[in-house]
Amino acid sequence: MTSAVAPAIALTIAGSEATGGAGAQADLKTFQELGVFGIANLTCIVSFDPQDNWNHRFVPVDQQVIADQLEATTAAYGPASGAPSVLDTVKIGMLGSPATICTVERALADGVFANVVLDPVLICKGQEPGHALDTDQALEAQILPLATFVTPNHFEAESLSGLQITDEESLKDAAIRIHEISGAAVLAKGGVRLEGADAVDVYYDGETLEVLRAPKVGDVAVSGAGCSLAAAVTAELAKGATPLEAARTAKAFVTAGIANRVASGAPFDALWQGGSR
Repeated sequence: MTSAVAPAIALTIAGSEATGGAGAQADLKTFQELGVFGIANLTCIVSFDPQDNWNHRFVPVDQQVIADQLEATTAAYGPASGAPSVLDTVKIGMLGSPATICTVERALADGVFANVVLDPVLICKGQEPGHALDTDQALEAQILPLATFVTPNHFEAESLSGLQITDEESLKDAAIRIHEISGAAVLAKGGVRLEGADAVDVYYDGETLEVLRAPKVGDVAVSGAGCSLAAAVTAELAKGATPLEAARTAKAFVTAGIANRVASGAPFDALWQGGSR
């Protein structure tokens, strides 16, 4: 029997979201749908609180446990592992604390990862405001400079760029500014938050500026859309796509997932990663 070609491998360093709509769960489902072997190293556990307006309950994972996960993953699939498919692509999701950011920064600084996709999760509602601000500042100072691809949503793009985003032109300006700050390719998401019939995102890598459009599917954000978009970019990069190709594929993947969303007893729907089937 001829052995199958080994799949590409991708790692997500992210939080667990208990309802399965976002976080590492969404990342792994996205990787699988796009034909990539997915690995998750958990940074925190987030459980929505139905008794408190569905706000976040946030529990960090111990730093040594995070370091142990990264060590095991790198030993199994990193450049020195001898594995047939080498792990060189990682997605960074919710880190949640300055301590975790330091732990992950050390892992990224080793240079194992050629592709570092940052979904710059800012302000977790379950954290104290001061702690959340410290986390955001640490993320910008320590992780953003190591990223090769960044996928900020509307709020995150405003925060990182320092610009107010009200329309397509200001979204373009923000994408350009974030690239200038980080050196990374940027996919800035306007989504449903900008007026118009289309959900508009802007890609910029220092040379190519492209507006990605798709008709809006409703006017309310869907849980897991941002995670899945960044995870789809990650999966495509792991398979060898260019950053622009990865952005285009991710946009189509998420649009289909939103159109085939999953409803629950929570006050929000979740993206279905199998929506494009």
